[in-house]
Parts: sequence; C-alpha cells; structure tokens
Amino acid sequence: MMLSRVARRIYWMARYIERAENTARLVNTYNFLLLDLPRGTHIGWDILPVISGGYQLFSDRYQRHDERNTAKFLLADNDNPGSLLNSISSARENARTSREVLPGQAWEQINELHLYTNARINDAIPRRGRFGFLTAIIHRCQQLTGLLAGTMSHDNAYDFVRIGRNLERADMTTRVVDIGAMSTQGTEDPGNLDVHVWTSMLKALNAYQMYRKDMQPGVHSAEVVSYLFQNTYLPRSVAHCLDQMEECIGNLPRHKDTLKPIRDTRRRIDRIQADKLDAVKLHHEVDRLQVGISAVHKQIRKTWFS
Repeated sequence: MMLSRVARRIYWMARYIERAENTARLVNTYNFLLLDLPRGTHIGWDILPVISGGYQLFSDRYQRHDERNTAKFLLADNDNPGSLLNSISSARENARTSREVLPGQAWEQINELHLYTNARINDAIPRRGRFGFLTAIIHRCQQLTGLLAGTMSHDNAYDFVRIGRNLERADMTTRVVDIGAMSTQGTEDPGNLDVHVWTSMLKALNAYQMYRKDMQPGVHSAEVVSYLFQNTYLPRSVAHCLDQMEECIGNLPRHKDTLKPIRDTRRRIDRIQADKLDAVKLHHEVDRLQVGISAVHKQIRKTWFS
C-alpha cells in the first residue's frame, strides 16, 4: 500500500518533468515558426502566455510583450509558477521527498538537470543561446523519462508516474493545437499560413516525421488536428494519452469515479470532426477538452490525494 502523499509527489514530479520538456519545445518551435512565416505576417510572442494560462500574470509583470520578456517569463521567471525553471525545481523537490520509491539514478539525473538549469538558464533569454539550452533540456527530460521506464518497478507508483506524464502531455497537445488556431484566426488568407503554422505545431510535439509517414498527404489543418487529437498510436495525441491514463487508473484501487471523466473526454475526442472546424470553433473545442482534462485531475486529487 502506498501513502497518498507519496503518490501525490511522484504524480506531480512526472507532470513537472513533462511540463519542463513541453515548455522548452514550445518556445524553441515558436521561435522558428516566426522566422519561417511569410513576410508581412504579424503574429506576436504574447500568444504563448495566453496559451500557457499565465497572460494576466505576464501583463502584470511586464509592460513590453516582446520576445525577450516572453522568453524570460516562460523560462526563467521565479514568480511564474509554470516557468521552466520552477517546473524543474518543483520536480526535484517532489523527487527528493520520494526517493524511497524512485531508482537512485533517477534522483541523480533530476538533481543534475536542476543544477544544469540553474547554471545555464540565462543562456535561454537571448536568442543566440536559446536553441542549444532548450535542446539540452529536452534531451535530459527524455533521458529521465526513459530511465524511469527502464529501471523503476512497474507497480502502482509507476502508474502514478504515467498518469501524471500523460495528463500533462494531453494538456500541452491541446495548447499546441490552440496556438495553431489562434495563429490563423482573423487572417485574411489563412491558407497562406496553414502549412507553416501546422508544420511548426507538429514539430513542437516531435510528431512531424510520424505524421508524414502515417498520413501521407501534405500538411493541412484538418488532418493535423485529427492526427493530434484522435490518432491512437501517436504517443502525444490526446486520445493516446487518455487511453494510457485509463489503463493505469484501472490498475489502482477505488478507480471507478476517476474513469468517468476520462471516458467522457475520450468520447468527445471521438466526436470531433476536424474538417468542420474553423479557427474559432477549434479554439472553443480546445477549451472544452481542457475543461475535461482538468476534471480528470480534480477527480484524481479527490480520490487518492485528499
């Protein structure tokens, strides 16, 4: 039997590690998206704080919503709970207090990630050093995920790791799709942006190569949205993440109430017809999915952490 406080800590450890990797991916990819867009296209950096849910805090702390301030807010701001710096620090703290259920190498790697981030975080603010730093963060997070999969006992403790990782991953996938929707919303010629924007969104999730292998046609919004929401084989699709969570939660005691919001959200995913969604409708659909994902988290907290 595992203590609820231990379950809570490793659940949040996994979420914070995934959040740090996703934040690094998002900033890196958005940087290249702006460089690749056709001349005359005006998309600002302040989309990212909106998508991350921290726009009000960002506006309160920064007068200029430019690239440098956005990068600082998302990556290095100690007062932003969702910044990369704080995510890695929180992951380390949760791992430190749960070392009895984690492989020793996992704790060492999380600690090294924390030390590396604190020593090099200022490299991420200017554009020149950002790519190298964020790429290193992504690789280190991936190594940690692989280490846990290969060395940690696949018991209920590891179920909570997988639940936390997949819930955070599903949430980020919806946010990436929302960036695609907001980037083309209100433009006079959305078709001109379609390929650039949705290619970047696929790359943000490391899904571009698999999309081209699985889907065959060129990059178009409806196909990309369907792929990122409904493909059951893509590890970062919302459907796959929900299926993984359902499997893990089914292994835990008292799981009945928690399966309901997962299955409700999964059915909503299946009902989506991406080819009938314009940018505004897609944005509203993403909002509904995020409400569903939030409901899953609330039920997890009520069932096992309270």
